[in-house]
Amino acid sequence: MSSEQDLQQIKDLQAELAEHNYKYYVLAQPSISDFDFDMKMKELERLEKQYNINDPNSPTQRVGSDLSSDFQQVTHKYTMLSLSNAYSQDELKDFDSRIQKIIGTNDYEYACELKFDGSSISLIYENGELVRAVTRGDGVKGDDVTTNVRTIQSVPLKLRGNDFPESFEIRGEIVMPFDAFNNLNVELEKSGEPLLANPRNTAAGTLKMKNSSIVASRKLDAYLYYVLGENLPEDGHYESLQKAREWGFKISEHTQLCKNIDEVFSFIEKWDTERFNLPVATDGIVIKLNSRKLQNNLGFTAKSPRWAIAYKFKAESVATILKSVSYQVGRTGAVTPVANLEPVLIAGTIVKRASLHNADIISNLDLHIDDTVFVEKGGEIIPKITGVDPAKRHPMFQPVQFIESCPECGTKLIRKEGEAAHYCPNEDACPPQIKGKMEHFVSRKAMDIDGIGQETIELLYNEGLAKNITQLYQLQKAQLLNLERMADKSAQRILDGLEASKQVPFERVLFALGIRFVGETVAKTLVKKLHTIENIQQQTKEQLVEIDEIGDRIAESVVEWFSNEEHLQFIQHLKEYGLQFAISEDQLEGQTNKLEGLSIVISGTFEQHSRDELKKLIEQNGGKNVGSISKKTSYLLAGSNVGPSKLEKVEKLGIPMISEDDFLKMIE
Repeated sequence: MSSEQDLQQIKDLQAELAEHNYKYYVLAQPSISDFDFDMKMKELERLEKQYNINDPNSPTQRVGSDLSSDFQQVTHKYTMLSLSNAYSQDELKDFDSRIQKIIGTNDYEYACELKFDGSSISLIYENGELVRAVTRGDGVKGDDVTTNVRTIQSVPLKLRGNDFPESFEIRGEIVMPFDAFNNLNVELEKSGEPLLANPRNTAAGTLKMKNSSIVASRKLDAYLYYVLGENLPEDGHYESLQKAREWGFKISEHTQLCKNIDEVFSFIEKWDTERFNLPVATDGIVIKLNSRKLQNNLGFTAKSPRWAIAYKFKAESVATILKSVSYQVGRTGAVTPVANLEPVLIAGTIVKRASLHNADIISNLDLHIDDTVFVEKGGEIIPKITGVDPAKRHPMFQPVQFIESCPECGTKLIRKEGEAAHYCPNEDACPPQIKGKMEHFVSRKAMDIDGIGQETIELLYNEGLAKNITQLYQLQKAQLLNLERMADKSAQRILDGLEASKQVPFERVLFALGIRFVGETVAKTLVKKLHTIENIQQQTKEQLVEIDEIGDRIAESVVEWFSNEEHLQFIQHLKEYGLQFAISEDQLEGQTNKLEGLSIVISGTFEQHSRDELKKLIEQNGGKNVGSISKKTSYLLAGSNVGPSKLEKVEKLGIPMISEDDFLKMIE
């Protein structure tokens, strides 16, 4: 056979085996025996080796490599937000009512999907080929795990057909089927190794392994559920998924289009029991507005889309014994009691601890040491004690008494009026508070200092190299290299990360300072209004409260923080190291006061901008976006399908309505 014929045979075998993979892993309809498949694979391996062909999309490359690789962080083109949760039909009815009010009609459909319990993934395709796979991470950035994902047989390396967009993203869940999980635990037990807790954690851990050949051996699976990009062929979410199925993606066959909320309830009722017959773990149902146009108009909150919600199945509850209560101190000084339990299996995980939140919870539960308590996972994630069995309490059991002094530094605890938590007031000398503030400071949403995480902070603190935030900027490479397991590359990465943090914008620096009640949104508000750290520092409580969205509690906290001389010295040191404490000229340039003093309510659907984009334009031009109509409302920015209740209210109060075009002319 000539070399040309061999090369053609290679192409034919690649295409044939890819087709068999699709039928086996996606359609679950194999058309060839395992033996015949293996023989064809071996022939392809022989030919590729003979001609030194290393095609990354070949079926032979699915086995992975034993070479270790570090994961690079990648910024998501579209932020990967989490979904808001519902636990009852009433909450879903409220969700449905909110959508009706916003779009002004009940003429819409929902796509209902099983909520797979695994690890979220974003897959990027260009010209029909997989180019990148990225984990969710913090929603803004994730880890590039392309090498590992390429080993998952149900993830297509090359798409079928030719009607897919040139470039698009598809999101889904990487899961470990129960059979694969159980078989893995059998092997671990045989070798005397600790067993794995549940398929979800195992899938997430496997995806982050540095040896892709091990990833390949663990037989992960992938269900895809969301297509994003420009020029998508369908407006409907459900229709997009059906199209994605034609391109070769594994889409759950149980996804269903529902015409109203009652059909959604029927879908939930069915799968509350049927889910136990599935080959993979699920923990709820995802309900999405089907129309992409309506999705864009509803937009997003800071944390989740307004057009989707996750209904979580009722959590499993089990009884166990409360052995003791310990206490943790957070970065804000809040002291959290933690229940130490007799180990118990809940929803696939061994649970040994549960949060008790505060002294009131302990009191309301009337907890005693050695009580039989009922434990469940709130939202299937955080274990909590929901009740006590008093019939099993011995008269000699001792009640749980909340501590009076900080378990870390011995300072007497305080509890401010109207607050549930106890606090350690020794914020500048209590070790867990100092380390917690440092961890917050270097975190992604704050200063985003590459190379420094919780373990590094702990090491630097314990070795005396960084007892506070400012000392991070005094670190020298020689000091870092003396630390355990610190290589030259890691040390340089830390120093580069610290240097890069000097360009982080002021609003994130303010958030990073860790002022109580000053989160991301409050920090942006203060910076937008006051522009410099000096201006913020000079504000009285009364002046701060006049700023929109700044209440008494936030104002008191800000004034109190800036009244501390140590905090002022702290800021001065950070200034000397080059951090940003004023809004940049570029940011100021994009702002105007054209809408200053105006409160605008947005309602309906729009042609040129999404609701979120319109909100940003209002704020950028000095206006205030408000959610409900009142006497103080200046305008109703009305699109199509405005809710009748809003129209009635603006007419009654005499509030003028403006169109999208009117609004855009106002800010020209």
